[in-house]
Amino acid sequence: MSTASAVVKRFYAAAQVADGAAILALLHPDFRARTAPGMPCGAGGAFHGPKEALAHVWGAVFADYDTAPYDETWHETTEGIIVVTGHYRGTARATGRAHDAEFVHLWQVTDGQISWLHQYTDTARWHQALAQEAE
Repeated sequence: MSTASAVVKRFYAAAQVADGAAILALLHPDFRARTAPGMPCGAGGAFHGPKEALAHVWGAVFADYDTAPYDETWHETTEGIIVVTGHYRGTARATGRAHDAEFVHLWQVTDGQISWLHQYTDTARWHQALAQEAE
C-alpha cells in the first residue's frame, strides 16, 4: 500500500468511529470536496477547506445518520488518484431505517494530507432511509 493510500485508509478508520478531530487532522489546509448532488442534509455540492467540509458534509451526515463508509476495492492510478469503492452502511436517526448505499470515492493526497475528494453515491438510498414511510 502506498503512503497516499495509507493516509486515505486512516480517513475510513476515522469516519467509521465518527472522529471529527481525526478527520480534520487528515485534511490538507486547501482541501476541496465535491460530493454527490442530491445528498440529504445539505451535504451535496462543492466545499473548500477542512472545517467547511467537516461541518457541511460529515458533520451534517453524522447528525442525521448513524453511518460509516466501508471500503471494499482500491486502485491507484499512475497520476496518483486513489479510487475506492464500497458501501455506506447505517441507519437514519429519525426513522431507525437502515440504508446501504454504494459509493465511489476519488482521492488525492498532497504533502501527506488529503487534498481532494470526489464522491459518487446512490443518494436515493440515503433519502429512503429518512423517509417517514418506506418507499
